[in-house]
Amino acid sequence: MATEASVVIHAGKLLADPELAPKERCSVHVKGGKIAAISSGFIDPPPDAQLVDLKDKFVLPGLIDCHVHLTGQFGPGYRLRVVEDSDVKIGLNGAYHAKLTLKAGFTTVRDVGALGHPDTVFALRSAIAEGKVPGPRILCVGTIISPTGGHGQTYGYRQDVCACVQSHSGTCDGVDDCRRAVRRQVSFGADAIKFVATGGVLSNIKAGIDQQFTDDEIRTIIETAHGLGRRVAAHAHGAAGINAALRNGVDSIEHGSFLDDESIRLFLDRKAYHVPTVIAGMTALEFARSSADMTPAQAEKALMVGTKIKEALSRSHAAGVKIAFGTDMGVGPHGQNAREFAYMVECGMKPAAAVKAATVTASHLLDIADEVGTITAGKSADLIAVDGNPLDDVRTLERMQFVMARGVIA
Repeated sequence: MATEASVVIHAGKLLADPELAPKERCSVHVKGGKIAAISSGFIDPPPDAQLVDLKDKFVLPGLIDCHVHLTGQFGPGYRLRVVEDSDVKIGLNGAYHAKLTLKAGFTTVRDVGALGHPDTVFALRSAIAEGKVPGPRILCVGTIISPTGGHGQTYGYRQDVCACVQSHSGTCDGVDDCRRAVRRQVSFGADAIKFVATGGVLSNIKAGIDQQFTDDEIRTIIETAHGLGRRVAAHAHGAAGINAALRNGVDSIEHGSFLDDESIRLFLDRKAYHVPTVIAGMTALEFARSSADMTPAQAEKALMVGTKIKEALSRSHAAGVKIAFGTDMGVGPHGQNAREFAYMVECGMKPAAAVKAATVTASHLLDIADEVGTITAGKSADLIAVDGNPLDDVRTLERMQFVMARGVIA
């Protein structure tokens, strides 16, 4: 995809910075994949520029999803696909899901755990960055850091089958092994590190949803990652695991279903982010209630988490915790990421706060605020447009009308 083209966008309403009020009748000049300038009024485009008429649209920054799994899709036949699909097939699935995600208006995502060989999602990241495959900008964690018997691993098959399809580069026990696992992911090219502070719903093992690593192991994972300049995300449902991760300086808690008063205090004290993924909890609850596609071990945990994940967001937002948008798509259907916004509003967030979570706040969590999150001269030309005002009706974002990523109209 060429990015040297010059484009002038006429925006009827422009929310250049989601922390400020939208402006009317603006022109955005894009050149070389970057925002070149923003002007009041509808300017005449230069002779070499393409004009994009969005005078009847609401234009805002490209959305950011901090928690996706591009190479997987839970649903009918999932357990069989785990052992049938080759790494090549997994990569092609990921490319398809990436395109769906981009068309939904998400121009940046953080992939927090991929199926198959870690190189698969790293290759997808590179192909998109090089303009060879359509998709959002991807930040990757590589393989999830997990203890033996922990969340994020393959269970329920013959042991030799599990051994064939399970990536062991993130499995670790003891502080030295945990340090080595983090360093290994960084050496592979991980942009961030994710570890499992607690058990998880979709692991096919009866291991609960609370703390799995010891405090010493958690401390080592976080300190090692930070020492290598990487942010750290903790998958965490139970309060003990949430609080252990927060006490030791984790950057974000993913899910946070059973957070408690101590969790809130630690969030605020450590300035950590909550990535709530409400849609994942609700999707898993629906699966469990219908007995479709879930094993007994998975369904039992899904029923435990269920609506607790909504209560957690309500509590953390009301307390002033920083909320960054994330969906856990791969549990729910890729391309439907924007449905999370309505759940966020149900949990007490104003539409403007939900939009900020998916732009400004998410860009700070991912350490790329100098590149994305607002429509500002010098930043990447990541813009979307919808009919209607999402600050009045956030579900407008489920009906994307225009997407530009890195200066290219998608």
